[in-house]
Amino acid sequence: MKTASHDLRKLAEKLVQYGRKLGADEIEVTMYDGREFNVDVRLGRIENLVEADSRYCTFRLFKDRKAASASSSDLSLSKLQALVRQALKRAGLTHADQFAGLPSPARFKVTEDSLKLYDPEVAGMKPQEKIRLALTTERIALQDKRITNSFGASFVSNELRTVLVNSSGFSGEYSQTYCSLSLGLQAGRGDRLVEDYWFSARRHLRDLAPPEEVARIAVERTVRQLNPRKIKTQNVPVIFEPTMTSWLLAFLFSCVSGTAVYQQTTFLAGRLGEKIGSDLLTVVDDGLLPGRLGTRPFDSEGVPTQRTVVIEQGVLKNYLCNTYSSRKLNLPVTGNGNGRGVVPNNFYLEPGANTPEEIIKSTRKGFLLTRVIGHGLNTVTGDISRGASGLWIEDGQPVFPVSEVTIAGNLGRVLQNIEQLGNDIQFESPICGPTVKVAEMTVAGK
Repeated sequence: MKTASHDLRKLAEKLVQYGRKLGADEIEVTMYDGREFNVDVRLGRIENLVEADSRYCTFRLFKDRKAASASSSDLSLSKLQALVRQALKRAGLTHADQFAGLPSPARFKVTEDSLKLYDPEVAGMKPQEKIRLALTTERIALQDKRITNSFGASFVSNELRTVLVNSSGFSGEYSQTYCSLSLGLQAGRGDRLVEDYWFSARRHLRDLAPPEEVARIAVERTVRQLNPRKIKTQNVPVIFEPTMTSWLLAFLFSCVSGTAVYQQTTFLAGRLGEKIGSDLLTVVDDGLLPGRLGTRPFDSEGVPTQRTVVIEQGVLKNYLCNTYSSRKLNLPVTGNGNGRGVVPNNFYLEPGANTPEEIIKSTRKGFLLTRVIGHGLNTVTGDISRGASGLWIEDGQPVFPVSEVTIAGNLGRVLQNIEQLGNDIQFESPICGPTVKVAEMTVAGK
């Protein structure tokens, strides 16, 4: 891959030089060299198998503050030069934007090696071993007689080299790997079916949960929902499992994105420095955590990633900005660029000291949220309304499963009413957090 990487860097440098020669004020070229594998098995048979290599180029250029971009999987120099010429013509048809352009040259550079993004074990795995992991995971789960069907198990791996060169003098590259093992199951009979899943995702194969663990947790999560009951509408404490904390944080991220702030589509616009949450609440975006799924040395604009405290002990400290939104808002760029948008790196809620069991035990009556459906999230108001299922808690113990309810509330009030934080953060995804107990939300049932 090193030879290919050298060739891609040379090609990117030639395109940058070519764009500047034709009159582009600024130009940025990104090259990708990737390898992916995906196998889906169900009931002991392979249903889908994909193994593919891909190489492609994306670039954007600016002329008189007017922008244009293009991409191609044809990496011949003549083809890419033709795309640059066409992009320059298209740029002349657009409107000038005083905030458009490349970021200022980076003041420092992160070393790729310190971030532990690449695992040669993942890159060297044989297809047969990947298939075996998926088949083994499903087979173990189906040995439990309470499981009546399988949605299948999957093993996914990726290997990607990214090369970025721009006309401001930036030149950087890094390799990364990814692997995941997942399983979906069904239990019950007739019209009393329940379903759930579990997964493990890591950059390094040695950190991936073994088939036995993925199968065990998937079975436990599925069968605990058997014979669900309905409950009356009431306001009670709600405990978010870590997977549910992740979607809550994804909603929060969309509200602190610089794009949403300058577009005035978030209830958190204009509230920097305000107390918006509980003292327990500290939320961080960190692109430099070694080996984590959201880690990278620089963002898609060549801005070095960093650790940014978004909320500190309940106080909103920072928005997350790419170059464009940072200029619109007159705020620092935070290394969260992704093309024209803003994306998280490792966006997480710092854990607390309590175990999940202690949090549940402290709850006299409440709802343990395990799954949600629907799209009822409004960044402008912060309102939340989603279909939900979970476990009902009485006297500190889960007593029966609950389905066909709706949880409703407001993100602002949820953040303020956080009572306890778990110690069980796992970093299974770029957006993550521990178990969270919220003092009160509406659980709407019958």
